[in-house]
Amino acid sequence: MLTAKGTAAEYVNAVEGSLECMYHRGPDAAGTWNDDDAVFGFNRLSIIDLEHSHQPLRWGPEDNPERYALTFNGEIYNYIELREELKGYGYTFNTEGDGEPIAVGYHHWGKDVVNHLRGMFGIVIWDTENKVMFAARDQFGIKPLYYATTEAGTVFASEMKSILELAPALNLDLGLDKRAIEHYIDLQYVPEPESLHANIRRVESGCTVTLSPGGKVISDRYFKPEFHTVKVDDEQKLYDRIADALEDSVAKHMRADVTVGSFLSGGIDSTAIAALAKRHNPDLLTFTTGFEREGYSEVDVAAESAQAIGAEHIVKVVSPEEYADAIPKIMWYLDNPVADPSLVPLYFVAAEARKHVKVVLSGEGADELFGGYTIYKEPLSLAPFEKIPSPLRQGLGKLSRILPDGMKGKSLLERGSMSMEQRYYGNARSFNFEQMKRVIPWARPEWNHEEVTAPIYAQSEHMDPVARMQHLDLFTWMRGDILVKADKMNMANSLELRVPFLDKEVFKVAESIPHEYKIARGTTKYALRKALEQIVPPHVLHRKKLGFPVPMRHWLAGDELFGWAQDTINESQTDDIFDRAAVLEMLKEHRDGISDHSRRLWTVLSFMIWHGIFVEERIDPNIERQDYPVKL
Repeated sequence: MLTAKGTAAEYVNAVEGSLECMYHRGPDAAGTWNDDDAVFGFNRLSIIDLEHSHQPLRWGPEDNPERYALTFNGEIYNYIELREELKGYGYTFNTEGDGEPIAVGYHHWGKDVVNHLRGMFGIVIWDTENKVMFAARDQFGIKPLYYATTEAGTVFASEMKSILELAPALNLDLGLDKRAIEHYIDLQYVPEPESLHANIRRVESGCTVTLSPGGKVISDRYFKPEFHTVKVDDEQKLYDRIADALEDSVAKHMRADVTVGSFLSGGIDSTAIAALAKRHNPDLLTFTTGFEREGYSEVDVAAESAQAIGAEHIVKVVSPEEYADAIPKIMWYLDNPVADPSLVPLYFVAAEARKHVKVVLSGEGADELFGGYTIYKEPLSLAPFEKIPSPLRQGLGKLSRILPDGMKGKSLLERGSMSMEQRYYGNARSFNFEQMKRVIPWARPEWNHEEVTAPIYAQSEHMDPVARMQHLDLFTWMRGDILVKADKMNMANSLELRVPFLDKEVFKVAESIPHEYKIARGTTKYALRKALEQIVPPHVLHRKKLGFPVPMRHWLAGDELFGWAQDTINESQTDDIFDRAAVLEMLKEHRDGISDHSRRLWTVLSFMIWHGIFVEERIDPNIERQDYPVKL
């Protein structure tokens, strides 16, 4: 926290108290530091340099050896190389960890230090000499960083809950943001930089911020992903570059003074990471989860992949009862709701993994970087529509709207009549506007998904259609859903998740791949699959993406979750947001098989549970210290 009037000492106890609700992010040690202007607090999950590198960390040059105070959440994978480079400039170090090189690098390079970091991070540095606070977030948004400003000052935190805990001391208004609520209902997540609380915001991925006491937060984007086409003269060299970059990334991500395991769904992404990790840890443990209902579990597939790479495999099976019981706790950990049912099994597999290891690797980011989503093929299938004059295309769109739902060709005509900016909103959308008005009557058309996507599309006009979709997903679906659930569900269990695909050096290779090497030969991630031919077992190479599929449609219609959903709707105190009768009617239509509303229902139900915890304070998430794992 940076105070506005040099009153930092008054807030030390409040900051210490706010650390309690982030105990899960760092149960190994805690500490605070303050001067007249700033208060720092930190919970540590010890991964590197276990006996030292405690935070808040102090460093400075010889003439002012405690000039800087630093806290940072995450890992810097090139910290060894950074330390050696900075030693070459004459600097000395007091620890062997990855935090001190950030402080030294900031002194040497200033805010450009972020371009020298290879890793995942949320960083805050206070320069006691120049009275400047510097904060930064990693390129892709793997680690979160929230902030809020009042007359008392500005506070940064890895979780929104800590800011909520400080709200009384800061006199922070906790009113909700209706625009953010509509964006959430539309997209299934709250897009950055918003949060559901109007006065709490997030530092965006790939951005730095600076401020002085009493000043405004000034944000600057340092990472601007640029997908561009480079002619491929030698295909094998391209595949070798991909394989080499990924192998180097996994090697760097294995750096730790504790045991590192790997999640394994059985698909190509997680199997590639696990197979490369096995080269560095012969005793590698892999983890997966599944469900009791036949046809939805990928447990057998993952076990087959684990056997093929020679890893010991551990499975967690989740029942519908466990699933429903865990939802309030999970919504508390999330800070803002994410309506992705797969985050629940992720929570359970993380809890199982934490019994054995302190760090796991995973395959997030491969689809966005290498073209892995089936919908990325759409520009090819819709290419003929691009040759049709605009008035005729608009006429086809009107025709599609009068055709019966489910009629063959209706969707093709509808999507073909629209521009990419109109039709592609990213990998998640629960409601169109008419469906949204049914459940939130106050919805405003100007607050729809295009308000989020239009500025992002404006940055990619010069890219090919597939690259534009990838670019959009980096700033929406990936950082709004994929990386939020990855961070929150693993840190809920004091387990650090590392994602080797989302590495700046891997991205340097991925950003130059032409689209014909992403969606070639009727498949996705074509170049990546070719690069992995000597790394993953043959039976995995052309398997579709698996993840942790959840039988939500079946559960909400059946005995497993229908009653729970009905009770949740009836008990929720959200009448100022939702039309309760319309939501109940939607649930009945789903049960009766009239329409599959599972995604829409889960979006609303997730918000209702979140609201019951953070606004109504009616639902107890049952967070207790015994929920946290013992130290390893």
